[in-house]
Amino acid sequence: MIHQLKTEQFLNSNIDHVWDFMSSPRNLKKITPPYMGFDITSTDLPDKMYAGMIITYKVSPILSIPTTWVTEITHVAEKKFFIDEQRVGPYTMWHHQHFFKKYKNGVLMNDIITYKAPLGPLGVLANYLFISKKLKSIFEYRYKTLNKIFNS
Repeated sequence: MIHQLKTEQFLNSNIDHVWDFMSSPRNLKKITPPYMGFDITSTDLPDKMYAGMIITYKVSPILSIPTTWVTEITHVAEKKFFIDEQRVGPYTMWHHQHFFKKYKNGVLMNDIITYKAPLGPLGVLANYLFISKKLKSIFEYRYKTLNKIFNS
């Protein structure tokens, strides 16, 4: 079964500043909860992502067990959107769309995360019991962190 999480956030900043922050792979750790044990293992990352870019991580989403996660940035439209897709990792499928739009005196940021948990029917149950809650908490942390950075 395919699941989806959608988020929306207003950032009180200009599109250039928001794009510079969000399109830098180095900033991903800053907006990920510490309990995830998130570490980028790619070396020599550029300041800006580009289509075709592969980023490798170690992440510990469950019971502090480190897992390798590999994503590819599949699409980039500067100051409009980018998409990352999992190539290796904990999900059977992961597709994350990040959208940015000038809105009033700031930027409206929307995310659409489409994913499929592994293990068939067990994955559907796991999603119901804890995966969807964990994803929501990760994006709530991100929301609060971005509020501190852009809206304070």
